[in-house]
Amino acid sequence: MVEEGGGRMAGGVDLVVIGADGGPDRAYGGSARASEGARLLAEVLPGMCFDTGAAGCRVVGTAPDADANAMLTAVRDAAQQPGRWLVVCLVGQLVADPRGRRLALVTGGSTAANAYRRGLAWDWVVSAMVHGDHEEALLLVDAVADRDTWAALERGGEDSAGELLSYSRVPLWGRIGRYSPGRRGRDAVLPGGEGSFSRALTTVLRHGVPGAPAAVAPLDLQPAVAGLLDGGGSAGSSGAPVARLLVPPHGGRLLMRNRAAVRGALAGLSLSEELLAVLWRESAPTEPPSA
Repeated sequence: MVEEGGGRMAGGVDLVVIGADGGPDRAYGGSARASEGARLLAEVLPGMCFDTGAAGCRVVGTAPDADANAMLTAVRDAAQQPGRWLVVCLVGQLVADPRGRRLALVTGGSTAANAYRRGLAWDWVVSAMVHGDHEEALLLVDAVADRDTWAALERGGEDSAGELLSYSRVPLWGRIGRYSPGRRGRDAVLPGGEGSFSRALTTVLRHGVPGAPAAVAPLDLQPAVAGLLDGGGSAGSSGAPVARLLVPPHGGRLLMRNRAAVRGALAGLSLSEELLAVLWRESAPTEPPSA
């Protein structure tokens, strides 16, 4: 487990970023770029937290090939820290249990016979977040699901996998796309790849939203993020949706920096170039942009 960043303020953010690579099994090739998405989120999110900045955000990540116990421990340890916000990011491929009622994030070395049993169970993550010591929580999801798991998500009714995506005490934000293993999956949007939620969110945070306030909530960013998603909510050739967008709810006090507002404010001032440069550095995140 890797920890980044400096000391943490009592009112800061605990950020847990999990990008799980399912390993060489072709059925779980949808997680091949999950570690890239996790790296982007870990780089960009801390400096964009409006109230705290990078100095008030503790980042905890897990190795792409970590097992479910290590991943769950990272979430539980972060959840037990007193603070204002707990943000957990899950990047990778989802699998449903044989009855289609529960979900898990596929972990390294999984096979069709054991993927759900050895995966990081969704309800474990949500339970840890609900019973944590933070005022608010947010679960970011950049994932894909194979045919059977997608069907489980689409089924309605109580005690179904789809019901897990509407748990009121842990708001969700992200994208779950359909994935077909093998040749048919070559054109799919992979978590962490081009057109994915991880890339769209980090792009919007880096550039900002023109016309929006200096501090924006996740819901304020959603239209710009959705505009960059590949296939977000659209239908494929068969007419069936190729992705499901998880839209953050109204309310909540987690605010992100809008860099476009900062640039616009600075551009309208009659200041020297040297002072503008200083103000820009103060408003920018401390982490370098991704190569």
